[in-house]
Amino acid sequence: MINFINETKFTQRPDAILFDTDNTLYPYEPAHKAGMDAVREKAARTFSISNDEFNSAFSKARKDVKSKLRNTASSHSRLLYMQKMLEYIGLGSQVLLALDFEQTYWRTFLSKAELFDDVKELLDDIRLLGIPSVIVTDLTAQIQFRKIVYFGLDHYFDYIVTSEESGSDKPDSASFQIALEKTKPKGSNIWMIGDNPVNDIKGAREAIKATTLQKIHKGVEIGTGDCEADCTFSNFSDLRKLINVLSGN
Repeated sequence: MINFINETKFTQRPDAILFDTDNTLYPYEPAHKAGMDAVREKAARTFSISNDEFNSAFSKARKDVKSKLRNTASSHSRLLYMQKMLEYIGLGSQVLLALDFEQTYWRTFLSKAELFDDVKELLDDIRLLGIPSVIVTDLTAQIQFRKIVYFGLDHYFDYIVTSEESGSDKPDSASFQIALEKTKPKGSNIWMIGDNPVNDIKGAREAIKATTLQKIHKGVEIGTGDCEADCTFSNFSDLRKLINVLSGN
């Protein structure tokens, strides 16, 4: 079911659709937890450190990296997190181990990541209708490209914009602007589909005056005030119906 907040925004089909990736096309938390559990177990076997010691060092490392790099793609780098964690444990940079831990994280993450139902079906509909589509996502291009290929979505989207390419994470306007430059939509009715009320919803509305759609599921905070979406939805099957109705099908 779709909950319309500004129903007047949905009277015609979109001229282009922008999609967030993480926690929008798939649930992020189960995959992240599995990845962290795998690294934590490997660290325990390698160094005989407790879960608490690992968690403390990793948390400190992540906070330090984000503090220094702020709203950039590199601020999400698991490789930097692993490097800093090893340094905080007192082992130095340990380049080989840092690489091994990072690969363990992403390998496990991807093995546990599953698209929400009807994502591919929706993207098929969009492609057949000739509506340009683009991923607008934070993090580095290398890992986001890997996710897209892993999910088998590389032939569904026309373009992808990462915060590594734009230079700034959302809600900065750069990624949204680049998305429009790439898609060159014929009209101004641009949809942004995402889960984060600040980065995706407020960011897209302020940057490109987008019509905003928030994906709701467990753990997602529903936006309010200037972070409130024009509609919220739980199932991509409902978006399929909406787009087909607006397209006269």
